[in-house]
Amino acid sequence: MDNRSRPRSYLSPSMLYLSTSAIQTLADTILFTVMTVYFIQRVGLNPLQLVLVGTVLEGTVLLFEVPTGVIADTFSRRFSITLGMFIVGCSFLLYGFIPTFWAVMVGQVIWGIGYTFTSGATQAWLADEIGAENVGNIFIKSGQVNRLVGLIATAISVIIASLSLHLPLLVGGGLYLFISLVMLLWMPETQFKPQALEPTLSGHLHGLAATFQTGLQIIRSSPVLLTLAIVEIFRGAASEGYDRLADAHLLQNFTFPTLGNFQPVVWFGVIHIFGGIGSFIVTAFLRPRLEQLTASVQRSARALMILHGASITLVIGFAASGNFYLAALCMLLRGILEGLIGPLFDTWLVNNIESRVRATVISMVGQANAFGQIAGGPGVGAIGKAFSLRSAILATSLLSAPVLYLYRRFSRQAPEPHLLKSGVVSLDEHRA
Repeated sequence: MDNRSRPRSYLSPSMLYLSTSAIQTLADTILFTVMTVYFIQRVGLNPLQLVLVGTVLEGTVLLFEVPTGVIADTFSRRFSITLGMFIVGCSFLLYGFIPTFWAVMVGQVIWGIGYTFTSGATQAWLADEIGAENVGNIFIKSGQVNRLVGLIATAISVIIASLSLHLPLLVGGGLYLFISLVMLLWMPETQFKPQALEPTLSGHLHGLAATFQTGLQIIRSSPVLLTLAIVEIFRGAASEGYDRLADAHLLQNFTFPTLGNFQPVVWFGVIHIFGGIGSFIVTAFLRPRLEQLTASVQRSARALMILHGASITLVIGFAASGNFYLAALCMLLRGILEGLIGPLFDTWLVNNIESRVRATVISMVGQANAFGQIAGGPGVGAIGKAFSLRSAILATSLLSAPVLYLYRRFSRQAPEPHLLKSGVVSLDEHRA
């Protein structure tokens, strides 16, 4: 790990990433454990509106993902991440205070803009500071820590939501503002060098354009990155419908077993708690194996194919089940699998991108996911409104199916580069 000197007032990159990631998990879990319930019971959204809310978010990401990634690669990743966390926090406070459909829609736009400032920039910053070869271990370790944090956050979410459904949004938004303050004060950026640009508007625009063009050319010239971008399109199309409608499916199609005098929202907390415990145990058990997999493109692709296949099966089981406990178990197990897929995918992506355009390329892959969510989400929401939530969730499993073919193909044919050392045009070469 890189131990080069840094100002004493800064935290080490690994410690900062692990701590802020844990606080972000605390915020996200407090928010998302009850957010759909808040949208349904307090704001009064129907299935189509639930998906449209997500579509607005992803449309914003689609528009801003690459420009903000280019800014991070051109000027400063530290600035980009700090600003993004602040903006995200403001978005949650907005529709936590104003429970109306239009406030939620505006909040989604603000959230999307803030997210794009952090997307790509965070992974790129960490890879620069500690070395790309070390990020896999940190991602996996962070995942383990975050599982434990998620357990605590779920309990907090359920407790404060029992008092008022809007409180988790306010607490989560406040935590994001706290993260931005921590990064502003203690985030190091010792290995990134801003691009030398002419101190004029045209000079800055030329630098941004050059970074964007180089990132695009890298994706087009790399079979690994091109495959990952296509995978993200299908993953986005499938995930949007499931993420927006899964909680609604439980609320509308099942009678929740009695838990004393508690509201049904407590059951979502129970599912998240058991999911967090299971995810921590599975990740801890498989951690050595996961670290080995991240060093090989072929093995990573094979593992991702198996994990995605199992996830699709669980989504089908969740949609088709008529028993609450079985449906909850399918939801829980799918969450555990997604916790394994994330570190594998992120490490594979980071390890195949040239450092100087890493944030831009990661943002482009993220943009592919946003495009998929926009393309697939409204259709799934329309199915849910016209037919049933079960039909809509089953449709998401069909949208996921092409991912299996792509991973299978790559697991058999791809070379095994650790970093892209050929077939990539560097930023300097592109400018020349």
